[in-house]
Amino acid sequence: MPATALTAHALLLDMDGTLVNSDAVVERCWRRWALRHGLDPEEALKVVHGRQGYATMAVLLPDRPMEQNHADNRVMLAEETADTDGVVPIGGAPAFMDSIAALPHALVTSADLALATARMNAAGLRMPEHRVTAESVGASKPDPEGFLKGAAALGFAPADCVVFEDSEAGIAAGRAAGMRVVGVGPRAGAHAPDVHVADLTQLRVEAAADGTITLHFDAR
Repeated sequence: MPATALTAHALLLDMDGTLVNSDAVVERCWRRWALRHGLDPEEALKVVHGRQGYATMAVLLPDRPMEQNHADNRVMLAEETADTDGVVPIGGAPAFMDSIAALPHALVTSADLALATARMNAAGLRMPEHRVTAESVGASKPDPEGFLKGAAALGFAPADCVVFEDSEAGIAAGRAAGMRVVGVGPRAGAHAPDVHVADLTQLRVEAAADGTITLHFDAR
């Protein structure tokens, strides 16, 4: 694919799979949970990415009361926050975060603040000043609430924002918010983002004096 460019005025960044590779801990925790509930771990792992834990549990155990999902999710969040073994930055993430430090951007993640902080620290990445975490929303991705709140916090219309996402749920949330989506990593390619890159090394950020951000992609 030839090099591609998108323009925006603000960037909204998912965390897991987009900035931080946390697959190792996610798989450990969710395999344990699936086995405890008599589920096939491989099938469970197909739906865990991008959603808040309670929403994943509702998909996997549709007849279970939602209050049980929320209770289990609190336990899951504590387990994931305590386990940062194998958490590393996505390729190119440190340089990317440095390049946008002075530009309008926000983290929009299904993690709560404690988990997001633990994983960003473990990966050696700067935590954005603006962030929308699990505590900030009433609905999990693929609902667009998180991205719409991120855009509002930065003071930009949805059409002026570009979302960075790795998962089906996250890409759907970005589209539902009326935003363009950059898909990052192997999961993203199957869900028709506007641009797909293997990692953040395939991206260069250019900022103009009028506030326009141009994202140049070498989408190899």
